[in-house]
Amino acid sequence: MSNLTIHMRTHIGEKPFACEYCEKAFSTKGNQIRHIWTHTGEKPFTCGYCNKTFRQNADMERHKRIHTGEKPFTCEYCKKNFSDKSNLMGHMRTHTGEKPFACEYCEKVFPTKRNLIRHICTHTGGSPFTCEYCKKNFSDVKNDNSYAYSYRRKTIFSQKSKLIKHKRTHTGEKPFACEYCEKTFSRKWTVTSHIRTHTGEKPFTCEYCKRIFSDKSNLIKHKLTHTGGKAKKKKRIL
Repeated sequence: MSNLTIHMRTHIGEKPFACEYCEKAFSTKGNQIRHIWTHTGEKPFTCGYCNKTFRQNADMERHKRIHTGEKPFTCEYCKKNFSDKSNLMGHMRTHTGEKPFACEYCEKVFPTKRNLIRHICTHTGGSPFTCEYCKKNFSDVKNDNSYAYSYRRKTIFSQKSKLIKHKRTHTGEKPFACEYCEKTFSRKWTVTSHIRTHTGEKPFTCEYCKRIFSDKSNLIKHKLTHTGGKAKKKKRIL
């Protein structure tokens, strides 16, 4: 696949690579694989200094600078050095005055995503994502003074996505429809699993006996019969 084809998707919004576990889709196969690792827990990149593992090579390289002290990113205005490019970009806005992050509740703007999220908490009472129906908060914040745990973009996206899914338990919204029958679902992975009852597709194979399954959770439960473990029951929301 050419770089031009991949680039064109940024303009047309095409995302042909869908996650089998949730409703997210991606413009490249590589981004899809890295996202799937957030579901499977796979972390293939290992730090050579402390053996800590990471899902992405870029995260590992950023972490290694803690050990090496390397700061390869330099501010063009004051020559201050940074180990992380995002920190450099936030710092440079102190020189330029740029404030690209706007609050959805009021007219205030901020130079960094972290500052915006801290501010949003003054509106929501501690969490940037609060359910309007039951006031449940979606955040990785451990307490009001430790918001640094969840300022990173990946965490923020994750919590907002969880809120959207949670609100469907109140509204009853089921935006994902089966193409073979009239049944609808609140989550994409459930309709994907359901469609296999029509197509007969069984993409999940047991590594021990080669038995195949249409659903990932059924494969996991089956593998416990080989390993001697016990399955944990999880309530599914259709």
